[in-house]
Amino acid sequence: MKKGILLLSIFAFTSCQSQNKDTQKETFPIQKTDAQWKAELSDMEYYVLRKAGTERSFSSELNNNHAAGVYVCAACQTPLFKSDYKYDSGSGWPSFDREIKGNVAFSVDYNLGYARTEEHCANCGGHLGHVFNDGPRKTTGKRHCINGVALNFIPSN
Repeated sequence: MKKGILLLSIFAFTSCQSQNKDTQKETFPIQKTDAQWKAELSDMEYYVLRKAGTERSFSSELNNNHAAGVYVCAACQTPLFKSDYKYDSGSGWPSFDREIKGNVAFSVDYNLGYARTEEHCANCGGHLGHVFNDGPRKTTGKRHCINGVALNFIPSN
């Protein structure tokens, strides 16, 4: 009985790990070396965008930004979210109910031991955050919970 539980645990762990590694093999149009990314990004941008880190909640000035414009990838300037899609989720991170179609890629990560839908810039592969199904029901029902440091804001003219 104990051997069966042990085998099942090992199988579940390695299944999650191998699926997570597969998502890291995805290629994106913009390819740079780790050294190039480190030279171009701030320490925090590098940690979030290239190492899938998370900034502290309520630390981004973009969380309370209500100006009209577009949010772009901090690494490659690809437009990701329109200000019209932004809403206050109360989570402490900039939240959007939808992405600009084709500019955000999705994968599954198991970093916390369960499946979450991870979001990446579709151009450079930079980690943006995660998408959850607890967003506004009147629109998409989605909450794109995005690290503010992964974004730059370009106001409308």
